[in-house]
Amino acid sequence: MQKIDIQPYGPGVAADFVHTERVTLAFWTIDAGTQVPEHSHENEQIVNVLEGDLEFTIDGVTEVLSAGCIAVVPSHASHSGRALTDCRVIDTFQPVQKQFALPANAPAEQLT
Repeated sequence: MQKIDIQPYGPGVAADFVHTERVTLAFWTIDAGTQVPEHSHENEQIVNVLEGDLEFTIDGVTEVLSAGCIAVVPSHASHSGRALTDCRVIDTFQPVQKQFALPANAPAEQLT
């Protein structure tokens, strides 16, 4: 058993992560106005908005996700986000999102 312990992760963002052999769950709190720059990764990702309004773009298509909405990000799809209000979000990544399995200050070569 593990208790979720949300800690500061970066400007406007706090998070906690749970990892299994094959899956990462990311528990986020995102301050209104915070932007997640466009990026892509090999992982499939499911975005589940618990609270707030999150503007989310996948491969150039933008929608506003509100509480109860999900988005599915295919492997290698370009995506970005912007919190329109304070948000609570759970992301599921498969395979494990190695970037989140290491401390935020880990050397870049450990992230690959």
